Amino acid sequence: MPQNTVSPSRSLGSMPTTRAIRRPELRKMVPLADTTIYEMEKRGEFPRRFPLTRRCVVWDLGEIETWLAQRKKAAHDSAEPAEGPDVRARRTRPVHR
Repeated sequence: MPQNTVSPSRSLGSMPTTRAIRRPELRKMVPLADTTIYEMEKRGEFPRRFPLTRRCVVWDLGEIETWLAQRKKAAHDSAEPAEGPDVRARRTRPVHR
């Protein structure tokens, strides 16, 4: 094995090595719209993306898997269904009841 490679079980500095995923793979795992993910990131409710280059952003696969597991656990622990979005608060085409 070459000297400059790092196995997945080792770490680089203080951060453990992990796999980064780009948007197409994230969309397969998390069926949310891009704007929903962006807004959740801003509110701190979704793992934050980070730039690899000026034009390429990625998400940490481990953080996404942990987030999904937490959401799944919360759904199973909750006796009542998750609260849906307030459709009257939409910026475009609000629903009138």
